This record gives sequence, C-alpha cells and structure tokens, in this order.
Amino acid sequence: MAVRPCRGVMVLLGGLLLALTAAPLQATAATPARAPAAEGTGMVMVLDSSGSMAGKDGSGSTRIDSARKAVGTVVDALPDGYPTGLRVYGADKPQGCDDTRLAQQVAALDRAGIKRAVARVEPKGDTPIGLSLRKAAADLPRPAGGSIGKRTILLISDGEDNCRTPPPCKVAARLAASGVDLHIDAIGFQVAGKARAQLECIAKAGNGQYYDAPDARSLARQLQRAGQLSADGYRFKGKQLRGSVTRGGAPAMAPGQYLDSIGPNEERYYATDLDAASTADFSATVVPQPGAAVDHLDALHTRIAYGTDSACQSTTEFFGQQEGATPLTSGVSRVPSQGGTGGCDKAGRYWLVVERKAAKGSDAPRWPVELTFHVEHPLKKGITPAQSEPEYGAGGKDATLPTTAPKDVTGGTGFNDARTLHQGVWRDKVLPAQTLWYKVPVGWGQQLRYDVEFANEPTVRGYSAHTSSGGTQVYTPFRAPVGSGTTEFSRQVSYNGRPASLSMGTVPVAWTNRYENHPNVIPVHRKGDFYLAVTLGAKAAQIAENPQIGVVLRIAVLGKEKSGPQAGAAAVAAGPQGDSGPSEDGTPVGGGGWSTGRVAAVAVGAVGVLLLAGLAVAYGRARSKPRADGGNSDPMRGGSW
Repeated sequence: MAVRPCRGVMVLLGGLLLALTAAPLQATAATPARAPAAEGTGMVMVLDSSGSMAGKDGSGSTRIDSARKAVGTVVDALPDGYPTGLRVYGADKPQGCDDTRLAQQVAALDRAGIKRAVARVEPKGDTPIGLSLRKAAADLPRPAGGSIGKRTILLISDGEDNCRTPPPCKVAARLAASGVDLHIDAIGFQVAGKARAQLECIAKAGNGQYYDAPDARSLARQLQRAGQLSADGYRFKGKQLRGSVTRGGAPAMAPGQYLDSIGPNEERYYATDLDAASTADFSATVVPQPGAAVDHLDALHTRIAYGTDSACQSTTEFFGQQEGATPLTSGVSRVPSQGGTGGCDKAGRYWLVVERKAAKGSDAPRWPVELTFHVEHPLKKGITPAQSEPEYGAGGKDATLPTTAPKDVTGGTGFNDARTLHQGVWRDKVLPAQTLWYKVPVGWGQQLRYDVEFANEPTVRGYSAHTSSGGTQVYTPFRAPVGSGTTEFSRQVSYNGRPASLSMGTVPVAWTNRYENHPNVIPVHRKGDFYLAVTLGAKAAQIAENPQIGVVLRIAVLGKEKSGPQAGAAAVAAGPQGDSGPSEDGTPVGGGGWSTGRVAAVAVGAVGVLLLAGLAVAYGRARSKPRADGGNSDPMRGGSW
C-alpha cells in the first residue's frame, strides 16, 4: 500500500466568501422536499418528562420548556411526510416505573400535532428509560418484503434510569441486534457523571450516536442534527440477495441492483456467468450509521474470482480516518484483454466477493450493503474506438471553474436519489456526519472537474480544541470511485469552522481507458451520470454553532461531447435536453450535454490566499491489474477515506 503525503489547500478568499455570503446558509422551516421515505422508515422521539425536567436550565427557563422548543425546532426542519412520533415517560404520575406512553403515534409528519402533544407534557415522575426504549421500538413501523428502511429512536434525557429494570443498555443492545435498520441516538441535556455514562452506553449499544447538550441552545442544535440525519438517511434500492460465506452455494446474480448485509471481517460470495467478450462492472456500497466507530484502515474489499484460485481483479477502499463512518463504495470490473488470451477472458462461472475488514473496537453491527452489476457488450463490428485519454490535461487541479452566483440545491441521500447538477455554482447545507450526493451527466470525450468549499461558520465557545474534516469522492456511472490515490487531487481537507476547499475530477471519458493501468483511469470508460459525494466529519458537531454548515460546489464539464466512443466521432450538437439521438455503438446519447470548454474566470475583489492545515494521511485506492494468466501484476495500492 503506497501512502502519499497530503498537501495544503489554497483557498481564494474573495470568490469563496462572496459565494458563501450571497445568502443565509442557516436552516429554515421551509426545507426542500426529499424523496418519500422507504417503507418501514420512521423516527420516534422519547422525551424525558420526569420530575427533574421541571428544574431550571440556567437560561431563565425550565428544562421542559427548552425541550418543548427544541422539539418544535426539529419537527419544523424535518421533511414533509417523514414518519415521526413522540413518546414520553414520567409525565402522568408522581411515581411509577410503568409511566410511559405514546403521545403522538408514528405517522406522516404532523408538525402541529407533535407540538400540541409536547406542550401538554408536565414533568412529574420517574425515569423508566429501559421500558420506554422497548415500547418505542414497537411504536416504529416494520420493513416489509425485504426492504431496508431506517428506524430511529431518539432519546432526550436529563438523567439516568432510576427504575433499573429492564436495564436500558441491555435493552438498547437487544433492539439494535434485531435488525440493521434500527438504531438509538441519545441526547444528554445538562448531564454529567453516571447519567451521561449511561446515555453514552445506550447510544453505543444501540448502534447510534450520543450528543451532549450543556444548554438550551445546544439542545435545539443537537436535536435538529440527530433528527435530520435520521430523516435524510440513505435511500436503498434493490432486490434482496443473501450472499454465501463460500463459493459453494453462492446465489446467482443477474445484471441489476441488490441488497444484503455484511458483518465485521466477513466475506460474501455471489455467482454469475459471463461470456468471453463483455465487460462486467460490479460495485458494493456499505452504509454504516453516520459517525459509527471505524479505524482508518477499516476497509471494503471487492474482487472477481474465477476458476479454482484465480482473481481477475480486486479493489480495496479504506475509510482513511477515525472520525466516524460514512458510506463506503468499492468497484471492480472484469475487462477481457484486447488480445483475448487472458486468464479471465473465458466464458464461464465467476464470483463477486465482498469483504468488510474491521479493526478491533470498530463498529460491531452488521451493515447494509447495496450491490450493482452491469454488463457492457463489445462495440459493434467495424467500429474502432477512440484512443484512451489517461491524462487530466485541462481538467487538472489548475482548471478554471465557474464563478457565477450560486443556486440553491438539496443533495440526495445516496446513489439512488442523487440530485442532478449541471455546469455552474451550487449551494447546499450539510450536517456533521452527513454525506450529500449529486450526479453530473458527462459525455464521450468529456471530463468532470469540480471544487467543494465549506463555509465560514460561527463556532461554539471552546471549539478551538477540535478539528474536523471535509471530504469528497467522484464515482463513475457504474459506481467505481476514481478520486482516490491520485497525486492530482486530495479527498480530504481539515475543517475548523473557517473556509476550507478541496478539488476533484476525472480524466476524459474514453472506451479504451479500460485497457489502461492507472486505477483512476480504468473505470472512466463509459459516458453517463458521474456521482459526487460530499461529506462533513462528525466532529464538526463540536465546532459549528449552526445545525448545518454551508457548502458550495463549483462544477465544470470540460471538452466537446462526442457522438460516440468511436475514433473520429463528430461533436454533439446539444438539443434542448442535450440529446442528439443514438450513438454509433447503438446506445442513446444524452446526459453528456455540455459542450463548453474551460470557463473564463471572473476576478472578484482582492485575492487573499489562506494556506489551510495539511491533511492527515491520505490513502490511495488499492487495485490490481489482471495478468494474462489471471493473476495480479500490480501491487496493492493505498486506500481512501
């Protein structure tokens, strides 16, 4: 594994600050609509209404009043229709370890109903947290038909369980083990000592996160973050397919999209039959709970196996940081050699092998995994493909990007609902531990180049001891990551609330890139939607005062789009939808769209240059090139965050 040192990132302050201050970046009640939540998805807030919540919170109000306001803030920020409910405990009698009730059932979001329910709560009694968690799990909808939703219990408490039975940490662990779709987040409101330790235990055992709220403002901020992370969870898509632990008994996989789950240090096998000439593209995406414990060398490894002991190709993607888990994707392709004499050129049975590598102490629960499989047939006879394009050229780190006024956009939750963007400047908001997803159409002969800029944000008192990170990755239409391990771009930048920027891009799209050696070139062999993922580290929750942090994307699609992959292909005359009919290889053209060259820069004010802190260690992506005998000719390259 080759480890490359990171470099500082230069930020043009004039243009950056202009973009970031053009309009407010704070969350408002009018949140953009998301795609409908998957079946079996929902959240139930469990609110401590015990006697201690009647106490003062230090701001001239009571804890229960601050909690009421915080609940109102979070429901205003949730997407319309997101299934949400409210359970309270300690609200009905002065004493009683059975004092828990569902105040608002989990159903399509009723903001007014939840606000009325919490307004009627008067703190009285005991703190039966364990029983309330058990009841809350039953309040949530259950996924049906093998679908993967996201069920969240969001506990808000100012103290520990005083009922002892059932033990809340053990309840949380049992509930989390009941399925990959359930997790328990906990917010400690002005807690310390044993109370905080218990809430942290509940969150860890419940496969969730603990949020500390020492005052009323932080309670509202942390509750909004936790609620929105749940509502904006990855939208899965695919048929259930249970992989085997060995080749024997591996389920048959046809081209399509599938869902499974995978445990720490586990392998999953999937079988398919391939012909001798087509390219087969596979991907695997694991989706841990945002911010779950990971080691920087925790990884997702994919390989294509053939025969008794041959590996046609393998790829390893690393988290590359210890700040907390994010979605991680590994892509691998079986590309028949040009001469047709390679060890993996034969028709027959092949296996996709997916392995999750985890260090001791890393997140223990099973993770959902989304699989894709595509088959690319050879070009028609008589078509000579254009030569490969393995260099970044005009799309390198010094490319000039758009400087127009930013347009507002809301990123998707994953590959399946990624928001379509075109050339220009776009503005969004990201939560700590969240990944936003976008897609950009790129045609034959074109390349994608973009910058990500994280905003200058007000910071909480004492934040200077904390540093988080921002990150990005770009994926091909077949979900192969191509921004890792390159010396051209870095995937991660330090973030401490001050402006920070990083760049990413691809080489031009060419059919014959599949025969190149570089892991950032091989997958860029098909036109279509290229995916952008933008992530903010979980530790940003300790830094930023606002629930969300502003982010700006500057996107360029460089080069003239060609009508097909063939040599001498004519340039596309983009129509109203960027569609000029079928290409010469028989596939529809469209979605490439942009036939612009480099965009002229606009000088904005005086240029100030800020040298940001150097990054930690950036890992290259590991990929091995198949030899003619089916073995691996290249050493494993480094991994990525």
